[in-house]
Amino acid sequence: MLEPSKSTDSSGMDEFGYAQTLDRSIGKFASFAAGVSYISILTGVFQLFYFGFSMAGPAYAWSWPIVFAGQLMVALCFAELAGRYPVAGSVYNWAKQLSSGTFAWLAGWLLLISSIVALGAVALALQLTLPQIWSGFQIIGDGTGTYDFALNGVLLASIMISISTLINAFGVKLMTKINSIGVFVELVAAVLLILALGWHVVRGPEALFSTEGYGMDHDLGFFGVFLIGAMASGYVMYGFDTASSLGEETKDPKKTAPKAILRAITASFILGGLILLGGLLAAPDLNDPKLGSADGGLQYIVLSVLGGPFGKAFLVCIVVAVFVCTLAVHAAAIRMMFAMARDNNLPFSRQLSKVHPERKTPTVAAIVIGLIAIMPLIVNVSQPAIFTILSSISIVLIYLSYLLVTVPLLRRRFLKKWPLSDASHGKAGFSLGKWGVPVNILAVLWGGAMTLNLIWPRPEIYNSVPPFEWYLQWGGVIFVGAVAIGGTLLYRLKIRHQTGVLAEHAAAARPAAAQPAAAQSAAEVRDPDAPAEPQLVSAPLSNP
Repeated sequence: MLEPSKSTDSSGMDEFGYAQTLDRSIGKFASFAAGVSYISILTGVFQLFYFGFSMAGPAYAWSWPIVFAGQLMVALCFAELAGRYPVAGSVYNWAKQLSSGTFAWLAGWLLLISSIVALGAVALALQLTLPQIWSGFQIIGDGTGTYDFALNGVLLASIMISISTLINAFGVKLMTKINSIGVFVELVAAVLLILALGWHVVRGPEALFSTEGYGMDHDLGFFGVFLIGAMASGYVMYGFDTASSLGEETKDPKKTAPKAILRAITASFILGGLILLGGLLAAPDLNDPKLGSADGGLQYIVLSVLGGPFGKAFLVCIVVAVFVCTLAVHAAAIRMMFAMARDNNLPFSRQLSKVHPERKTPTVAAIVIGLIAIMPLIVNVSQPAIFTILSSISIVLIYLSYLLVTVPLLRRRFLKKWPLSDASHGKAGFSLGKWGVPVNILAVLWGGAMTLNLIWPRPEIYNSVPPFEWYLQWGGVIFVGAVAIGGTLLYRLKIRHQTGVLAEHAAAARPAAAQPAAAQSAAEVRDPDAPAEPQLVSAPLSNP
């Protein structure tokens, strides 16, 4: 196990009370690629097109710019935080600076749970694409049996997660190298796909205003089904904070991470939006039921428009996108587990926070995340409705964890306590300046509205296939409540009594006279419910 630095840490991690134990080797493009691969437009757009189209038809595409506008407000707030605190487990560490220990731990807990479930959901996307490339990928049955589709999807996803575990456990250099190559392929493929679809356009943009036949049976009419369809876009455009969660492994992170966050979400919006537009305008027949089915969707449009060889070549690029998206989601989950564990904020913290002495990566956390992510997949074999609930709720948990950052940040702005008076953290790499308050308000309003839309107990989301049971329809509310309440009780009753940076991760103690005045002041007024401030912790706390 690595020992803490005995002198001032030249990497800057001693500013936050931690020794530099991870490998700081990520450059600008690799940081940008981490955010892009987590969002993964080819994965998300192709995986969820059929769902959005089946709900609201071609007009569902308008949800893409709406979701982008809301998430951009959140990303701007995160960029400002990343410019000051580019630390592993970004959301958790940001909340720790902005609010109490309970809310900070809950933010990390929600994002950790959601990332693990999302890892399995992303890997399952292989089932939507691989068998369309070659029937041999339908290893179990021919896809027409009762459980063929689901069981084969679990097998492919388990193989993918196992590969991701090995790569992430080997080290961040290998992971980011593969990820960067994959993102480059994804970006080139996206541009070429946009051009190819644009060449085959058969109708004008007026098709995007067509709502005929959609929402007729919904109480709120088309607006009701549009809100449901918008979830397809909401499920895609998140995870941009990954660039900051890898901050401890990034060169010049206070400047690199904020730019990577904003570039990742902007590039994803532009390319993803143009793919949606091109697909809808180039589809041979918008009334074809295959466009709204899981075994059709945007993949079906690409194969129909571009033909076998070219269409399948683009589907291969989608598989590459799913692969690097799995790597990125796994990497983000590892950093969250590591960040919470080194603060002694998880069971078995000492083991989960271990860093391999040569590869300088949290190997144990990588393996544990991989094993846990495979377990929920088993549910998908016989009860796909339950796994759909888990997948949907994983996104709700992410939006809630984001709110646990944007809300306390807005509160501090109103109290004139932002930026924090922490001279020890140096100059910020990004600032919203006078735009901070309006942007933050919009971020909170958007996060609250989207969370409500995502958790709303609609049968179309939470009980779309038999058996139709009340507990399935309300599964989202029940699951979120259980995770949030259970997590809060776990922290309040057990974990908060042991919290504190483990000795092997703590920065070398500095004399009180050498500490910045802001840090000394923080020691005197610290919220008693907050975790021990990292810059003040030098002694280890025993792990139970």
